[in-house]
Amino acid sequence: MAVVGRIARAHGIRGQVIVDPETDFPEQRFQPGAELFIERGGMPEPIRITAVRFHRDRPIIGVDGVATMNDAEQLSGRELRVPRDRLAALPAQTFYRHDLVGCVVETTAGERVGEVSGVEGTLAGSRLVVDGPRGEILVPLAADICVAIDLDGRRIVIDAPEGLLDLNDRSDKLR
Repeated sequence: MAVVGRIARAHGIRGQVIVDPETDFPEQRFQPGAELFIERGGMPEPIRITAVRFHRDRPIIGVDGVATMNDAEQLSGRELRVPRDRLAALPAQTFYRHDLVGCVVETTAGERVGEVSGVEGTLAGSRLVVDGPRGEILVPLAADICVAIDLDGRRIVIDAPEGLLDLNDRSDKLR
């Protein structure tokens, strides 16, 4: 399943919650009647959205069966997920964050930089979080830097601007 949001906290006294969306399509994903999943007891459990409104680009949703602030507080911190087969097709050269996590990053010269552990930012300006022997490196997810993305091969080739790979180099600080 793919994460599409996280419940931040309860909102009001009628059982609504504020969601931190982790999708570029929050208006389509968070609609009344939509089915999402949360984990309870190690198993995915479906929930249904009953109401939604947006405040400062964050959805405030009502959930079927959640009627009080106490009920809503029990959902705080939970991830909202959907099965991957329910994700919308993306335009060319656009990727889901979860598809990039785990990819090996290497330079155009073939030097291994590390592995993508996360993606930060928004559609307008995202960064790969790359964990490697030099420490954590943030790599802008831009076409002139990420020159090849091969999801099937789980590989991203970067043409790193001078100094990018040295920004967070911790190898000399560990001594």
